[in-house]
Amino acid sequence: MLIHIHPQNPQPRLIRQVAECLQDGGVIIYPTDTIYGLGCDIMKQKAIERICTIKQVDPQKAQLSFICRDLSHLSDFTRSIDTPLYRLLKSYLPGPYTFILPASKLVPRILQSKKSTIGLRVPDNVICQSFLDQLGHPILSASLPGEMVEEYTDPEVIAEKFSDRVDMIIDGGIGGMVPSTIVDCTTDEWKITRQGAGEIIFE
Repeated sequence: MLIHIHPQNPQPRLIRQVAECLQDGGVIIYPTDTIYGLGCDIMKQKAIERICTIKQVDPQKAQLSFICRDLSHLSDFTRSIDTPLYRLLKSYLPGPYTFILPASKLVPRILQSKKSTIGLRVPDNVICQSFLDQLGHPILSASLPGEMVEEYTDPEVIAEKFSDRVDMIIDGGIGGMVPSTIVDCTTDEWKITRQGAGEIIFE
């Protein structure tokens, strides 16, 4: 199902519909401040398995991120965030960044890898923030399968390709082609492991 949501003034009724779909274990394709992503409720194991099937990856080896409304859930799913790191996150989020952080024991078991890390995203996107507000906790997210191709910027084309594999596709306008910048913060020496849409300077 393709639904059109206004990118600046999301219709509350449609936002509720998205949150209900996620609560029911649905898989969605949704806009972020970078590229369109695959998402599901982090508490729904079957939905996580579906995303991994679409991506053709093992859940424990997949590059999956937690998409949060803000930093309020940080202590739930990460551990040992010191003051300098918290300042870094606060400076750059919301924005086009994925921060790799040490995972806590509250991360769903299906996602607990040997590395015990999670990717944390807080996109600067009104639609995304609105349904996260409604849902009340983060969603799990992954990029669409295959190469980053131009057609993944157009929700109509995305719908043609994926409508039989997901429950809902949100049309929030044309998406970007450049993914988020990935910053590994699992050691004291933070480093950029993928340069994407966000510029970052370590002080």
